[in-house]
Amino acid sequence: MTADDVLTFWLDEIGEKGWYDASDRIDAACRDRFRPAWDEAERLSAEWSGTAKGALAALILTDQFPRNMFRNDARSFATDKLARRTAAKAIEAGFDMETDEPARQFFYMPFMHSEEMGDQNHAVALFEERMPGDNLRHARLHRDVIRRFGRFPWRNEVLGRETTPQERAFLEQGGYGAMVQGRLSLADPE
Repeated sequence: MTADDVLTFWLDEIGEKGWYDASDRIDAACRDRFRPAWDEAERLSAEWSGTAKGALAALILTDQFPRNMFRNDARSFATDKLARRTAAKAIEAGFDMETDEPARQFFYMPFMHSEEMGDQNHAVALFEERMPGDNLRHARLHRDVIRRFGRFPWRNEVLGRETTPQERAFLEQGGYGAMVQGRLSLADPE
């Protein structure tokens, strides 16, 4: 398995239209082709992350693929800390700015996927400064959820966490999808 294998699959075969498609076909392809690499994520991330392309592949392997391979399973988040460490080093090295959009977003997504407010603020700042557009809107919405609940309520069940009444009401009103559609807002009026 090489970094190029990951990049060819995710950037060329799946492409932007498939990145956020909750598809059984894509999930199965990620599992079938990349589960062995994900099992070696710590080693491969260290091996690959010395270049912009390698760091991008490591981030896709540790932040994107598990969300497909293990949809509705706690393992979806098992390599999130590794992804954040890899992203932080890659950004410090300037690898994000060597990467064209839309692939550049994968350097910032590990912070947007974090349940820590500092990471959320970092994600928003990165998108504002280095890749404004629709992803900035999503970063702000994710931060609004963390600001309100301190975590992502849609993860509660798979992580074995008890859902609070406020979180249940949010989920019953459509949760994140309703926020994206503008039907639900958690942001404080400015």
